[in-house]
Amino acid sequence: MGLVARILEKAGFPTICLTAARSITESVNPPRAAFVDMPLGYTAGRPHEPEFQRDLLRQVFKAAESIDTPGSIVDLDAIWSEDVSWKDKATSGLNNGVNSAEGDSRQPRINEPQYQYEEDRIAAEN
Repeated sequence: MGLVARILEKAGFPTICLTAARSITESVNPPRAAFVDMPLGYTAGRPHEPEFQRDLLRQVFKAAESIDTPGSIVDLDAIWSEDVSWKDKATSGLNNGVNSAEGDSRQPRINEPQYQYEEDRIAAEN
């Protein structure tokens, strides 16, 4: 989404990315972003909680107006739960229920961007 946001910004459309994956968002460097401490797939909160979701969107739009440094990521302090044990399962690699580093099948993140196509690399540099 960061690449799309940069293209839209270049065309004159302000953007903000809402993210629950701070490290990924930092690596794609969108013009502006808002971070929430939620599981992936639930960036806007739990299903069937429209009041929370409306409030979150208000916070996102307010952040979009206030961010004046390109590449900034603001923390909205929106959390999934006071009990952080949900993160054990959410980060255990493919949600396989293994709650240890040995069971984590994810690869380490590298700082150098990787692109599927050369055109993607060129677009990212512009």
